Amino acid sequence: MAAQAQPVLVADLDWSEPVEGFGGWSGLALHDAGRRFVAISDRGRIVEGRILRDAAGTPTGLAPERWDWLRNTEGQRMNRGRSDAEGLARRSDGRLYVSFEGDHRVWTYPGVGTGAAWLQRPDAFRAFQGNSGMEGLALDARGWLYTLPERSGATDRPFPVWRWRGASGWDQPFSIPRQGPFLPTGLDIGPDGKLYLLERALVAFAFRSRVRRFTLTGSAIGDEETVLETSAGRHGNLEGLSVWRDGTGAIRLTMIADDNFRSFQSTELVEYRLVR
Repeated sequence: MAAQAQPVLVADLDWSEPVEGFGGWSGLALHDAGRRFVAISDRGRIVEGRILRDAAGTPTGLAPERWDWLRNTEGQRMNRGRSDAEGLARRSDGRLYVSFEGDHRVWTYPGVGTGAAWLQRPDAFRAFQGNSGMEGLALDARGWLYTLPERSGATDRPFPVWRWRGASGWDQPFSIPRQGPFLPTGLDIGPDGKLYLLERALVAFAFRSRVRRFTLTGSAIGDEETVLETSAGRHGNLEGLSVWRDGTGAIRLTMIADDNFRSFQSTELVEYRLVR
């Protein structure tokens, strides 16, 4: 039996910038071997830039290069009621996919600062609970998208995972079992082809975070493994997740915290390295 992965904290950085609308970061995508990032907020902000790293690959800061607002299908900045972006996935050519919680939709963008295009929306999305819609987006090597709602409707009901296969549209191939008080906040498919789910639980005004991963085979998942579980208050409200492989071959989990625009919370960039 393979040894279970052990998480090692690499960095926990506070981040702040004097720009309009800073905060509420809910989606994160890294590329270029963890050196570049795109992030979205639940008030429609989008930023791209560099993650500064030392010689050992440890993050030392963030260097934003472009700030913009997520735009609608007419290329205009959205109003507050439609800009609640939660999930983010980035294709290797720079195309972005964003899920919105307000009216449960997924839009795609050629890049930062462009107008959006709709992905077909099945009727089932309209039935998601208010403020509990699609919290994460993951993109596999075939270009298929995966998403799931924050709530399943009952504590003993698994979270349904929806899959978009381009011209074939959406289907619901499998579900993820609920385990304890945790609810989904982020989703990604790692370079190992596994599905990673970031979850949170609120304990006495402090957050616990957990990452589970699953093998993904066709229309089924298996081999559930908890690779990270934190104590209450160890980190803030981690919502965005990006999974990648560093120069040593180790999997890294990079996450971003949503400060909910509250003075007693902070924006954090948190990174763990999985070792065996």
